[in-house]
Amino acid sequence: MFLTKQHRAVVRTLGVALVATLGLSACATYDDEFAAVNSRLDQIDTRVQSAAQSAESANQSAQRANQRLDQLEGRVQQLERAPGRRPRG
Repeated sequence: MFLTKQHRAVVRTLGVALVATLGLSACATYDDEFAAVNSRLDQIDTRVQSAAQSAESANQSAQRANQRLDQLEGRVQQLERAPGRRPRG
């Protein structure tokens, strides 16, 4: 049996419809995977923000410690320049 042009057109149309249907139905299954990826990205974003806040807090503590060291350094230099005491006795 030979296929006529009309038969070929019908077969081609059915083939395209079948491929399109399979392609669109496959896309629907990715919604759950996208939701899981988005959830994971939200968790990572929260962790990054928390780490940034911790780093900022640590930086502020280090700056305060450096200021205190600078104050102590001045006092130490003043004591080192003071004339030595002679022992009693």
